[in-house]
Amino acid sequence: MQPDPVRVADTRAWLVKAAPDLRAGDTSLKLEPPLTADAVFHAQQLAEKSLKAFLTWHDQPFRKTHNLVEIGQACVTIDASLHSVLSRAGRLTEYAWKFRYPGDPDEPTLPEAEAALVLAHEAYEEILARLPAEVRP
Repeated sequence: MQPDPVRVADTRAWLVKAAPDLRAGDTSLKLEPPLTADAVFHAQQLAEKSLKAFLTWHDQPFRKTHNLVEIGQACVTIDASLHSVLSRAGRLTEYAWKFRYPGDPDEPTLPEAEAALVLAHEAYEEILARLPAEVRP
């Protein structure tokens, strides 16, 4: 039986939206000086959009939120083997807002930004491994 084409398209749309975050996060750290605040923001966005793709594929509704703990818990309900990576990815949540506005804390350190991107990549890859090839960008 063929998957629902609407579900395929909707899931793929989330992953297509995640692709620029994947690229932007990596690119931000290659600049001189590195843009660490941008890198951690894109790490959070990459993880968020990946998790929302997973929920979309499994036809699970989610509210508008950047909270990776909440979204991750919904994903773990579907696939408990995601628990380890998604429980760690929850700490990326604050990067959706923490360094985005004047008066916010100092920029994240380079090691902090690198670790955030590694974790976001790991979550992204774990999600992709659980989705069919036809939804991948």
